[in-house]
Amino acid sequence: MKSLGRMGLRMAVPRTIGETRTVVQRIMMPTDANPAGNVYGGSILRYIDEVASIVSFRHTRTNVVTASIDRMDFLAPIHIGDVLILKAAINYAGKASMEVGVRVEAEEPRTGHVFHAGSCYLTMVALDDQGRPTPVPAVTPSSPQERAWFENGKRRREERLRVRERPGSR
Repeated sequence: MKSLGRMGLRMAVPRTIGETRTVVQRIMMPTDANPAGNVYGGSILRYIDEVASIVSFRHTRTNVVTASIDRMDFLAPIHIGDVLILKAAINYAGKASMEVGVRVEAEEPRTGHVFHAGSCYLTMVALDDQGRPTPVPAVTPSSPQERAWFENGKRRREERLRVRERPGSR
């Protein structure tokens, strides 16, 4: 993407969802886990938030903050010594916010067995130099799988906005 300045970002040619994909890997250490060797959910959430920030920052080239994290279900335990694999991409971009999908996998290094340990969606907001929301570049799907991510991300965003607007929701 060309350097267009903050106001020109929204006018930029949309990037494909695939172009926003990032994979981060890290080995789980004793500081990430309880005495029994099970990695804390909070440690995993921290790393999820970090990879979502990386994806969003690279897409917007501006400061980003986490506005929300959708439900997180831990599907399988991760242990000390396992390699945490976080696969993230921007599924949908609104005016100043983006939905980042993160798939959590883990690899047992001795066997090479990789398993799905969880998934979640984060809403990230781009901020200008004064800390106010600022426009973000659009994303566009380029495959049937990306089209599904995009449409589902759009649907989740609309639902989040409906929930926010309900009386007594805040």
